[in-house]
Amino acid sequence: MRLLAVLVTAAALLAAAAAHEHHGEAPTCAGGGGRVLAEFRPGVVTVDGHPTDWDGVEASEFALLPALHPDEDKAYAGGKVAVKAVHDGVNIFFMLKVDGDYIYTKGENKKCPSVALMFQIGEKATYYNMGGCKDIPGSCTSKSCRGQEVDIMHFSVGNAIPGRLYGGNHIDNADGNGGDRFGHLVDLYAWNPHCQYLDGIGPKENNSNAQNDWHGAWWHSSLTFHSGFVDDDSPYGKQDEKGTYYFEFSRPLRTMDRFQQDAQFTIGEPNSMAVAFWYPNDGKPWSNSQHYSASCDWLVLDIQPSLEAAHYRPAPNRSWDAGTAFALLLSVVAICISVFVGYGASKNKSSVQFTPLEQI
Repeated sequence: MRLLAVLVTAAALLAAAAAHEHHGEAPTCAGGGGRVLAEFRPGVVTVDGHPTDWDGVEASEFALLPALHPDEDKAYAGGKVAVKAVHDGVNIFFMLKVDGDYIYTKGENKKCPSVALMFQIGEKATYYNMGGCKDIPGSCTSKSCRGQEVDIMHFSVGNAIPGRLYGGNHIDNADGNGGDRFGHLVDLYAWNPHCQYLDGIGPKENNSNAQNDWHGAWWHSSLTFHSGFVDDDSPYGKQDEKGTYYFEFSRPLRTMDRFQQDAQFTIGEPNSMAVAFWYPNDGKPWSNSQHYSASCDWLVLDIQPSLEAAHYRPAPNRSWDAGTAFALLLSVVAICISVFVGYGASKNKSSVQFTPLEQI
């Protein structure tokens, strides 16, 4: 069963690879690049797919253009994607907001919206061609493509109940890979569109020491039942109902990865990321033409330190001054006591009558 699960996941990844497939030179577009701000906001976000706890967080908006040919006249009809991010010093959180009619077909990921986040791992990894390693399928290795690794989180919601948490779980993590057999919120790495794998699974051998570090949930604004959907409630809402999709995710800033399969985030340092979105049209499964991207180059993820830390100035060390003052006070008191005792002794001495010895 374990082998079957891995094979099924691998087949899904090949389909995703086809959706990511790029050819030739990198395209150019006027709006390449951008910035996503992640402020320090501990205790603010609950990962449940609902947007209300993000109201006070700044959003960065990007046009969704076809990834292969980023023509503005072929942009996603629903409008821009709004990306928000915060961190609490341990984990980083993302919220993606995209307008779109409600579409859901249980068990068919390509007939449901899908999102992905991609992050640069290797210093030479390019946005275009998902790392940019030129090796053909079957020849990619961690040595031949060293420095061109990218980290990918891909969430296909065809088996995911809205409002429920998916991603890393004990069963798949026990197998030592980045899979998610329940909701297909998977943790991947890649060197190019043809060479992408679940964390812990490689072209020649399995590391069996990896895990899925992501968690996430999704929601649509047309859904009104908030006490908790179950699988039998599918399709959960009315088809083609106008509204907005919300995709919410979290991941540790640093992971236990030792194989260059996870991006590692550092507070105060820039990171490179990308956002992708798939949407089925006219009831047809999404394909390459529905693969939209929020940019045609890396976006800058700016993970900021807390404002308190930025303005914090440690109090000067006054222990020496206090000790000196106390010692000085003791010295003054000792001198005063000495003077008082000496004065008293001299006064008593002057009042004592001297009796010559011969008179005794």
